[in-house]
Amino acid sequence: MTKNKSSGNVSKNDLGEDIKDISEKRLFSDLGQLVLLVVFAIIWSLDSFLFHFSNFLAKYIPLYVRLPIAIIPILFGLILAYLGFKQVFQEERDSPEVITKGVFGLIRHPTYLGAILIYVGWILTTLSLISLGMLVIIILFYNYIATHEEKVMVKQFGEEYETYKQGVPKWIPGSKYIQQKRD
Repeated sequence: MTKNKSSGNVSKNDLGEDIKDISEKRLFSDLGQLVLLVVFAIIWSLDSFLFHFSNFLAKYIPLYVRLPIAIIPILFGLILAYLGFKQVFQEERDSPEVITKGVFGLIRHPTYLGAILIYVGWILTTLSLISLGMLVIIILFYNYIATHEEKVMVKQFGEEYETYKQGVPKWIPGSKYIQQKRD
């Protein structure tokens, strides 16, 4: 939603264009996530169980060591994603607002970070290096869509979202606090 600079009012044309833009980007985002998940799952499965191109490290680290380690990011990822979805889709609001409490008070994109952590856990189970390369692409994609979503949020909520961005890290909980301590 955009405000008319001269009058401060939102025009129907601006609103329609924004909704169309958001819908198209959301489709790209959702479809992109699905495609990357399928490609990752295929690559990970083929490398881990059929061809064994790049999981040679698994010979040196037994599964009973890898599995408990892999469960940690998977569980954290599931919790982050669940809490993020719950806050966005289950909490009732009278009107759209910047969500600054709960998991969104720790990081700006908990569902995306949750998904990334789940991928990390998958990789740790078999130590597939090809899948690790795919993870880099996935992280770049999530960063791209998160950055775009933040531009939309700034456009919609203005200074309120800018203030939120300054106080809450994009990806790593506590990183803003560490940066402030160094400064």
